[in-house]
Amino acid sequence: MEARGIIAKLRRGEVPTTEELQWFAAGLANGQVSDAQAGAFAMGVCVRGLGEAGRVGLTRAMRDSGDVLHWNLDAPVLDKHSTGGLGDAVSLILAPALAACGVYVPMISGRGLGHTGGTLDKMEAIPGLKAQITEAKLREVVGKVGCAVVGATGRIAPADRRLYAIRDVTGTVESVDLITASILSKKLAAGLEGLVLDVKAGSGAFMKTDAEARALAEALVSAANGAGCPTAALITDMDEPLCPALGNAVEVAVCMEVMAGNRLAAPRLHDLTVALGGRLLALAGGAEGEGEEKIAAAISGGGALERFARMVAELGGPPDMEEDWRTHLPQAALVGDVLAREAGNVAAFDGEALGLTVVAMGGGRRVETDRIDPAVGLTDVVALGAYVEKGQPLATIHARDAASAEAAAQGVLGAIRIGEAPRIGPLVRARVG
Repeated sequence: MEARGIIAKLRRGEVPTTEELQWFAAGLANGQVSDAQAGAFAMGVCVRGLGEAGRVGLTRAMRDSGDVLHWNLDAPVLDKHSTGGLGDAVSLILAPALAACGVYVPMISGRGLGHTGGTLDKMEAIPGLKAQITEAKLREVVGKVGCAVVGATGRIAPADRRLYAIRDVTGTVESVDLITASILSKKLAAGLEGLVLDVKAGSGAFMKTDAEARALAEALVSAANGAGCPTAALITDMDEPLCPALGNAVEVAVCMEVMAGNRLAAPRLHDLTVALGGRLLALAGGAEGEGEEKIAAAISGGGALERFARMVAELGGPPDMEEDWRTHLPQAALVGDVLAREAGNVAAFDGEALGLTVVAMGGGRRVETDRIDPAVGLTDVVALGAYVEKGQPLATIHARDAASAEAAAQGVLGAIRIGEAPRIGPLVRARVG
């Protein structure tokens, strides 16, 4: 076997065999497949597709490209994954909230893709924190704290680690087959006993329509359940940012506010965290309503904050994050408001444009080698449907220099449409599994 033949097969619309997919995944992991070939493979899958059998085959091949963890703990090992959206910092609250409820969460997360932020980039906005750790350290932190929000170790789905970065810079993010294989290869390799998926739909998501989101949710749930991991999905709204902050340190700050008991700091973020946690605890054998109550109590009662602070300390971050987090998070050099040019209701967001505005500020990557500025971003972003007067702030910019701030202001004005009040849909649009 060799890469060119497999890529040519994809170009002709043929699905590679299980053996070919296993070989290609191994080549991604050991370097036998070049970056150019990996990019061509991703484009071929994006354009031609793999079908259900090929999707499962690629998932298993990428899972088996490295180690598969096994746990011997006294409670279920659970996890959550999101397909990515604006202001989506659920993982930072949900993992410690679940740990406070008595389950274990080895949450293997990723970096930013396209216009959306990455959980690892948010975690690494905390000074000193190391999100890339060894398997031994992962087991230690999970055993001590109950949760660890970290990157995949070098031996967990290494094929995905390589392909994930290449997809971000080759325009091949939006593929059901590649998204399914990427998410599930890491999750299945983590040895989970339950998984809940947050599949986003709307202007700020990769899947713009409910039909696209349902297709992805059904593909993920079917493949994961078929591999023996009890899995369900929620299809959730991304026609507006999930919380009013977009960036890395600024999203961590909002999460800290929520875990300190201030639900109003980000009500949509809080409520979705509760819904996803409740569904996951139900998958582990509990009643869904009771699970939601437990997650909400862990957040409001301080249990989630205490676990988060312990996790941060174990990963090399500040030991006093629970009490003094405001002084630890990096601050941008320039802070200023973007003012509405006219009065009216916030009628719609161009979510992708808004996310790319943050990327251009330095809050994400345009190419794989870009360094992220953890301090930049947007805060106090207006809510969909809100009425604003002319001259009222639409968002607050946190920028590193005047030129970046001016470009970001133009980006925000172009991404937020003022007009008639829109119809506001439910936060959870549908459930699968």
